[in-house]
Amino acid sequence: MTHKEILEYCLTKKGAYKDFPFGNETICVKVKNRIFAQLFYLKGEPMFTFNGDALTGDFYRKMYPNDVKRGYHCPPVQQPYFNTVNLNGSVPDEEILRMTDGSYQYVVSKLTKKVQRELKSE
Repeated sequence: MTHKEILEYCLTKKGAYKDFPFGNETICVKVKNRIFAQLFYLKGEPMFTFNGDALTGDFYRKMYPNDVKRGYHCPPVQQPYFNTVNLNGSVPDEEILRMTDGSYQYVVSKLTKKVQRELKSE
């Protein structure tokens, strides 16, 4: 799966938009000002970082030990909640879409109930 394909998929989510808070090299996809996906290159390799709970993060790191790592760029306190995936083709596209869906749902679940209702009505 390519950055372009992931970005297009992310932008189909209600309230999703792209932003560049870390400069032009990292595309962040947000919902209500909270990041749920980051797309960037690390040493020339396309990477994707997604958010989630610690158990989900650990699950994916165990399932794909060579291709899913703790969010490499995140402070240690946040690392259990962010995973960075190497987009070299070894993680199936369907799994990357599930990661994206889970990240979006996780971030939305952290928003206020009012904001969650607003997203549902969009």
